[in-house]
Amino acid sequence: MFKRQSKPIDFESSHTEARLLEAAGEIFAEFGYRAATVRQICEKAGANVAAVNYYFGDKEQLYLAVLRSVPDAHAEKYPYPRGLSSNASAEELLRAYIESLLHRVFDTGRPGWHAKIIAREMVEPTRALDSLLEQVARPLHQKLAAIVRQLLGSEADDDDVRLCALSIMGQCVYYHHARAVIARLYPEHKNDAEDIVRLVHHITEFSLAALRDIAQKRQAPIHESR
Repeated sequence: MFKRQSKPIDFESSHTEARLLEAAGEIFAEFGYRAATVRQICEKAGANVAAVNYYFGDKEQLYLAVLRSVPDAHAEKYPYPRGLSSNASAEELLRAYIESLLHRVFDTGRPGWHAKIIAREMVEPTRALDSLLEQVARPLHQKLAAIVRQLLGSEADDDDVRLCALSIMGQCVYYHHARAVIARLYPEHKNDAEDIVRLVHHITEFSLAALRDIAQKRQAPIHESR
């Protein structure tokens, strides 16, 4: 669904198309696909209301074009594994993964709206969800699952890996999705750069402790009941 044949455009047109993509990303992130309007997007982009149809075909194709830009934008701004060497430990890889994910989720500039669009798509799915899962969500989960499996050891089964990976992912996104509630329960909690550093440390240490405990229990000998 994400593939589309693009028409040749001149230099000036490319600026208009880029402005529409950027404006659409911000509008879709704020209002969601269904509530966002083409008029809002064009006004924000400073483009004629007919520009969306000219460059993308319709609102849905514009939305798909925005989603296509998610992986590249994230990889450019918050690369994973963030410069670690090829022989980095599983603990280092987990910390780097959590750091990258938290920065993506809480980013307020470009490409901050990418993560918010993905979050909205999970809650309010459109026809693009299946393609989004295959191209964005599945690769992310597979990377995390590989790290978790390494930390749990050979005794871990697929259920262990799946549940632990989802728990780690859940910790990361909860602080963003529930930020309005957290702000009311804990007014001292902020989402600035220092807080993100603390969250990276906390979620990493919390998760590593849990994974070590599970791994130890899986490897413990089974005693027959007397």
